[in-house]
Amino acid sequence: MSKKILLLEDDTLLLQTLQELLESEGYAVTSVACGNDAIDASYEDSFDLYVFDINVPDMNGLELLESLRNADDNTPAIFISALIDLQSISKAFEIGAEDYLKKPFFPEELLLRVNAKLSRKSVAIRYRDLEFDSITKTLRKEGKVVALGEVQEQLFELFITNISKVLDKEILMECLEKPSPEALRVALTKLKQTTGLEIKNLRGIGYILEQS
Repeated sequence: MSKKILLLEDDTLLLQTLQELLESEGYAVTSVACGNDAIDASYEDSFDLYVFDINVPDMNGLELLESLRNADDNTPAIFISALIDLQSISKAFEIGAEDYLKKPFFPEELLLRVNAKLSRKSVAIRYRDLEFDSITKTLRKEGKVVALGEVQEQLFELFITNISKVLDKEILMECLEKPSPEALRVALTKLKQTTGLEIKNLRGIGYILEQS
């Protein structure tokens, strides 16, 4: 399956050039010219990489990525921008960008960086309708990103990386802010509701996520 890229660029000629180049390499590219369209596209589909210009209509690329990160969207992102001031570059990395390419650039240079990001081997763990990327810590359910709180995220990773193994409740309680058997039961109930994981309680032993 082709890796999917969301490309945000308001320069029509550059947008077409980059889209054609990326598609010639086998990527599936969705291109938009303004921030609001990028938001809509990110909600309608899931992507493997974002490539965002910063100075675009409606919402600039920095605000866009920050809002996506606040919604627990951890899709890798590359900025392409004519802004070369340290403040803009620092802000880009601060909010979660993985790369920053200064304009003007050769389109092939962007392709090199995209290839470098997307050729990184993703260790995806699949369980029923769930897919968990152990590198980006991104969880998808039926293709859509699922946001987990910090406690749930730690518990989920413990179970999904130890399928069919019994986990001692003491280990699980280490994920809690205020550990107790009652708090653990509440946290696991919430996790099961959010993800659909069928976690079984083995009385006096621990908990187990059985093979699907």
